[in-house]
Amino acid sequence: MKIKYYPDADALVLRLMDEKPDHGEQVGDEMILHYTKDNKLVKIEILDASKTVMDFLNPILSQKPIKAAKAVA
Repeated sequence: MKIKYYPDADALVLRLMDEKPDHGEQVGDEMILHYTKDNKLVKIEILDASKTVMDFLNPILSQKPIKAAKAVA
């Protein structure tokens, strides 16, 4: 999987496969799913990513404190 953030568009793209997408379907206001001709999911595009990702993560992060990672010498 490859992950890339495009700050100018505030879009986060998760590429699941190297196959070329044939079409996309918008899911709600903040996500587009891209599929091959065989309907395999190859790419997930998250729109308004800075807000959308935090809205998704906040409930998870509020449940369990994150411990600081120890530095490796």
